[in-house]
Amino acid sequence: MKLVLLSGGAGKRLWPMSNDSRSKQFLKVLRDADGRPVSMLQRVWSQLDEAGLKENAYICASRAQHEMIEHQLGNVSIIEEPDRRDTFPAIALASMYLRDVEFCADNEVIVVMPVDPFVDQSFFTTLQQLPKALVAAKADLVLMGVTPTEPTSKFGYIRTVPSLGNPSVDGKVYWHDVNAFVEKPKSSLAEQLIAEGALWNCGVFAFSVGYLRRELRRLGYPASFHELQSAFHDLPKRSFDYEIVENAKRIAAISYQGMWSDLGSWGALSEQMTESFVGRGSAMSCKNTHVVNELGIPLVAMGLEDVMVVSTPDGILVADKSHAANVKEAIKGFGGRPMCEERRWGSSRVLDYQKLDDGSEVLTKCIDILPGRHITYQRHSKRTEVWTVVEGRGQLVLGTNVVEVSAGDVVKIYPNQWHAIFALSGLQVIEVQRGEELVEEDIERRFKGWEEVLDHCARVPV
Repeated sequence: MKLVLLSGGAGKRLWPMSNDSRSKQFLKVLRDADGRPVSMLQRVWSQLDEAGLKENAYICASRAQHEMIEHQLGNVSIIEEPDRRDTFPAIALASMYLRDVEFCADNEVIVVMPVDPFVDQSFFTTLQQLPKALVAAKADLVLMGVTPTEPTSKFGYIRTVPSLGNPSVDGKVYWHDVNAFVEKPKSSLAEQLIAEGALWNCGVFAFSVGYLRRELRRLGYPASFHELQSAFHDLPKRSFDYEIVENAKRIAAISYQGMWSDLGSWGALSEQMTESFVGRGSAMSCKNTHVVNELGIPLVAMGLEDVMVVSTPDGILVADKSHAANVKEAIKGFGGRPMCEERRWGSSRVLDYQKLDDGSEVLTKCIDILPGRHITYQRHSKRTEVWTVVEGRGQLVLGTNVVEVSAGDVVKIYPNQWHAIFALSGLQVIEVQRGEELVEEDIERRFKGWEEVLDHCARVPV
């Protein structure tokens, strides 16, 4: 069994803490067993390790999320999507990667799941039963559904054929035939579905490599990894449910009866937070109120009840928890670059942005580089940068010249000048960019490892 974890989303449901580069799965708002802050991604990866599934797990993610994943998990197997589309293109690409690059046989079972469910360890025990159920049911696909705890309209439902369940060969896995899907029904219909034995759809699928390859061919899509990669931008932005699941001839489902939540709103997430106040400030006479303050200034909450307060460089949210799920609609008119980002080398935060009278732009960032990490050897064509080292020591490369820098040093970097920096200790730098157009795409990189950079500098004259 190979496991593919889908790391999608643009991070709007947990605004302003989440953004286009810091989706909800990367937010460190949970705690591990030792009380250390962890993200949903880190929590799931730890659970996979405990279940013995980590070595056969792959994360399918966009290029924009690649560095964030490496920053939080280290060196893991990532299948990179050329573009953000939907679950059908992502799952098709990941499946053919496993076939063509990892040389999985056509009868290899692939299990696909979201990267960030909030579940207990029994979820992964049930997950490992999917391959047996796929064989026993002689199905095209097997889904894992959650036994509902309430008639909610927040989730889709898997409608199964009423029965006690069909045992697998060893008698340990019970599966049901699926006859319909119902998308986010009203409460009255949800009650009826639950009474009939329907399950919540939690986005977990199992199928064989060969089945999906045959479906891609039948539908006229490329059926190899490299062809899919080349044609990825032309694939339809459709869900795997719409393109594959709803057209399958035989579908079965197994049920998971433990804890499950997608933590898709501040209300749901706050129920799992162990601290009611995170950051600088205090709360007085508040009830069922949670505050997250990422700004360096004090935040004081007084006399609030059932309220979520989130303050970050991207914005400020103050909402009744029952209304916080609607934040995605409320911020539709807001745009702009993400103000906070995590990378494999550390993190950055935008401090200020100005557009001057002459049309040029000025952007000021605070950059924190972890000890032993480095910013890649890169250059920009449309801007100058001034770096002021605030704290720590590092090795700076300008062109092919290598110098040591420490707190108080100021460096100017000109357009098209190659540069990089390595943190000998924890390093904090204030970066001021200035140019006619300041965009993330204005970057050219060379060399991934620091030794490669130093080797290049030693071979090329200054």
